[in-house]
Amino acid sequence: MVIREISEEHLDGYAEILADVCETGRRLTRDELESLRERGEGAAEAGIGLRPLVRAQLSAAQSVRPELSRAAADRLLAAVEQAVDALAEGHERAQRLAVRREEAARREFIDDLLYGRSDLGRLAQRAERFGLLLSHAHAVAVAQGSEPYDDGYPMARRIESALLARFGHRSILLTTKDGRLICIAPSDQSEVLSFFAKHAYAATDGGRVAIGRAHPGVGGVVHSYEEALNALDLATRMDLDDPVLHAADLLVYPVLTRDRQAMADLVESVLGPLRGARGGPQPLLDTLAAYFDTGCVTAAAARRLSLSVRAMTYRLDRIRRLTGSDPGDPVHRYTLQTAFIGARLLGWPLSPDGGPSAGAGSPGGG
Repeated sequence: MVIREISEEHLDGYAEILADVCETGRRLTRDELESLRERGEGAAEAGIGLRPLVRAQLSAAQSVRPELSRAAADRLLAAVEQAVDALAEGHERAQRLAVRREEAARREFIDDLLYGRSDLGRLAQRAERFGLLLSHAHAVAVAQGSEPYDDGYPMARRIESALLARFGHRSILLTTKDGRLICIAPSDQSEVLSFFAKHAYAATDGGRVAIGRAHPGVGGVVHSYEEALNALDLATRMDLDDPVLHAADLLVYPVLTRDRQAMADLVESVLGPLRGARGGPQPLLDTLAAYFDTGCVTAAAARRLSLSVRAMTYRLDRIRRLTGSDPGDPVHRYTLQTAFIGARLLGWPLSPDGGPSAGAGSPGGG
């Protein structure tokens, strides 16, 4: 019987303590209370729940009652109350410690997983404990808001509850890292990341979500995570306004900056003459941004900039005369747009003279 097993292992001497306390009218001593706390802690570590433990304690008290004098029996309830409180305190202490250990182990695993640290075989074994089978391909979604988030943040718990309610336990891992929300899911469950992106975007009040491509193996999670982070960084530098970004749709940008020196030379050669414009290059760069973002439709670009079509046409002509490239000509447009993308990627112009920021044009620059 469970109560008997609990009594033998975790309530040894308990009946004698109760009897002595009731007969003498004293309170439990500090040592007795600590002993009961330790027994409650040991029971929790053995996997015994608090309810069966308290039932066993009450059963032991019931067995003591017939042997007590009438006066002593009147003190039994107060003694049991003290004992139950001490036993429960120890049990809860063990539970809190177990939760902290579990959280620490989970955080260590996530850090190792997203940084690619630790032995890959051991990392794969640890992943199974958290519901991931790293032999499969996985993709990672990263949500970034206006404020940092951690695992205890109410929003993170709400999104996790929504995911579990919708998909159940499908080898999904939701966590946080560096103030961002992260969702890891198998590659054949893309609907999970789409669902996460939708809810994370709504919960972050206008934040942004990036989804990396799916990659196989233990290193695939790291690769997808880094792609998502790079997509978020790229969106900031390129002033992209899409709420959900897919790394697969942004592959052209890393290609363009693979040779940063060549790109810096192109930016300087094509857009450098815009420094000669009255008011500097920025108004004309804004003109190019609106023109390209609206599919090179002059009227739509003018509306975006709150300009008349005539003023927009004047600006485009000014760009043509300064750079020698006509935005309306398909060949020239490609050169201008490539240089414009490069300017955004390199942070041009940021320095006082309107040139690329320090290190932007060097092959190893940021």
